[in-house]
Amino acid sequence: MVHRILIVTAVAAEADSVAAGLGPGAPDPVPLPGGLALRRHGHVDVLVGGVGPAAVAAATGTALAYESLAGGGYGLVVSAGIAGGFQPAAPLGSVVVSSAIVAADLGAETPDGYLAVEELGFGRSVHPVPEALTGRITAALAAGGPSHVLAPVLTVSTVTGTAPRAAELAERHPEAAAEAMEGFGVAEAAAAHGVPVVEIRAVSNAVGPRDRAAWRIGEALGALRHTFELLGRTVLVEAHA
Repeated sequence: MVHRILIVTAVAAEADSVAAGLGPGAPDPVPLPGGLALRRHGHVDVLVGGVGPAAVAAATGTALAYESLAGGGYGLVVSAGIAGGFQPAAPLGSVVVSSAIVAADLGAETPDGYLAVEELGFGRSVHPVPEALTGRITAALAAGGPSHVLAPVLTVSTVTGTAPRAAELAERHPEAAAEAMEGFGVAEAAAAHGVPVVEIRAVSNAVGPRDRAAWRIGEALGALRHTFELLGRTVLVEAHA
């Protein structure tokens, strides 16, 4: 069976960059329930799923169910967009490929510190990404792509805006390289349908105090476009087979 690939972004500007990397030509629009729409580029579908883990989980689940009911199926789901990077691990303009997708604030605060949801006995907060998948992605980026790092990507519902909060997250997740708001929601929906998932983030700003003058959103969107230009020739073709 030939599988399609689903790429999910939070906002249209991210989807535009992904689509530009996939190549020229207007996509075919595919309407979905709930006012959503896929942008179909050959065997790759791009979906603007909304901001935050809840909205994007609902949107991703809708797309996965729609494709399944239509008699097809997805072989890979990618959460993509721009993100904050933990410094110095992920410099501005670099790309972070997730070795794991982590819900960094899904748990409880206690007098003894933070407890992840696993410690409460209520579920999971981590989706590991298979090394076979991340290896193919990083190999493609090594062939002339933007600088990149393979590391956990954190999902938060409230973006970090202070140095103490950034330090707290870095202490709890010392290997993490980026923070965004959608990856875990996408991963939960993909896992429910048994589809592999990975998160790819281009770094637009440093995690910590929100110094907008230092943000490099245009540079990050450019890195995102370049990333999917490379992946569209290699990894996304392999996942389609």
